[in-house]
Amino acid sequence: MSGEPGLTSVAPPPGEIEPGSGVRIVVEYCEPCGFEATYLELASAVKEQYPGIEIQSRLGGTGAFEIEINGQLVFSKLENGGFPYEKDLIEAIRRASNGEPLEKITNSRPPCVIL
Repeated sequence: MSGEPGLTSVAPPPGEIEPGSGVRIVVEYCEPCGFEATYLELASAVKEQYPGIEIQSRLGGTGAFEIEINGQLVFSKLENGGFPYEKDLIEAIRRASNGEPLEKITNSRPPCVIL
């Protein structure tokens, strides 16, 4: 199987820790609002970058899309009015996995576009 184009191993070499190991993310979102798709998209992007990460979801109140990293709230749609940019969440995860202090994500993209 090795040498086949397009196939790469995501497992770290023996003795190395998978990126994101020890980092726990909880995303609380409003299911009736249709935010599950946004959660799944974000979770997929995070897992692709950090395969060792633990990411969980739970149902939240109306309009909620809240993200905690290791128990610390790092993003709140209720406060920001939109969804986080993937790059900002990936950066917060990088900081958490390096033991750096976390800062709240304040940038957000609009929740929808009406044409």
